[in-house]
Amino acid sequence: MNMDNLKLINMGDVVAEQIKYLWYPYIAYGKITIVQGDPGDGKTTMMLAIAAALTNGENISESGGNAALPPSNVIFQTAEDGLADTIKPRLEQLGADCTRVDVIDEEDKTLSLVDERIEQSIIKTGAKLFILDPLQAYMGGADMNGTGGVRPLMKRLAAVADSTSAAIVLIGHLNKSGGSKSIYRGLGSIDIPAAARSVLTVGKLVNVDENMRAFIQTKSNLAPTGKPQAFGLDPISGFTWLGDCEVTIDELLDGKKSDKGGASQLDLAKAFIKGLLAQGDVTAKIVFAKADGAGFPEATMKRAKSDLGVKSVKRGNEWFWVMEQVQGYQAAQESQSVQEQIGGADIADTLDTLDTLPCERSVM
Repeated sequence: MNMDNLKLINMGDVVAEQIKYLWYPYIAYGKITIVQGDPGDGKTTMMLAIAAALTNGENISESGGNAALPPSNVIFQTAEDGLADTIKPRLEQLGADCTRVDVIDEEDKTLSLVDERIEQSIIKTGAKLFILDPLQAYMGGADMNGTGGVRPLMKRLAAVADSTSAAIVLIGHLNKSGGSKSIYRGLGSIDIPAAARSVLTVGKLVNVDENMRAFIQTKSNLAPTGKPQAFGLDPISGFTWLGDCEVTIDELLDGKKSDKGGASQLDLAKAFIKGLLAQGDVTAKIVFAKADGAGFPEATMKRAKSDLGVKSVKRGNEWFWVMEQVQGYQAAQESQSVQEQIGGADIADTLDTLDTLPCERSVM
């Protein structure tokens, strides 16, 4: 038996390395992450928001990510949206440093997952994040549903991520197989999500607000699964991270409005805020504590706060939620029918109760 060509790697010679994250535990450097969801659910905008934060060296969201890094370069490759009329305006709205965002020119040759230009562009620009949108457009003619065609492509791309230490994110659509596990809902072979170390599934929170979205980490090979994260897509205010939220994958993928009558959870949260701030400003700590007691998720409260135009003002070491007194009082009275759905209490009872609560209010 000839063993001249056999090569072995002894684990005693391997130097252990700690995994680094662009956003723990959702997106790791040197690894592949998949972001999947239905068309119009905000996948691309979410990744553009992450890219924008990276170009400015800012936190991705209030829950962290990218805090200690200087501004970094990003490569955003898209086959669906126009660069001039869609991608550039979105990046500008998100406050991105567009001089740090590059796109591989595909005029002469269409890009594929095994194209050497992916690695070359990451090395040349020093990009920390490489985004392909959508994955289906960059298969290079390979059968997405065939293991033999997909596995070599994903293996090559994983090697590029490892050698360059860049986070590579593939944006993909979901198939129509209702009832399947979320990891099987991505288009193509199971070898695609199998090659990724993290899979984020994006969906609408239509029971809360038509403009509210969230993602759930449906696969996490490198760390404990992260909490679902909510974000808002508003035509006026644009993209807003809303923080942790409580939602199941079934709820996220359901896409149906609640059959329950009455006001939505967002409406109830707005009424709650209006009543709470009607008599003066309240610290954010107290707002969230009382909201939690009333059963309102933090993400819903942040969305309601944004919709109401409530401002955050720092006084000393405390952050206060501030609403104009007249507006707050009138709004609280106008929310009578909605407020009645919160524990059965009407707005008058709520305002009377606020006088006895140990809230920290300013004298302004």
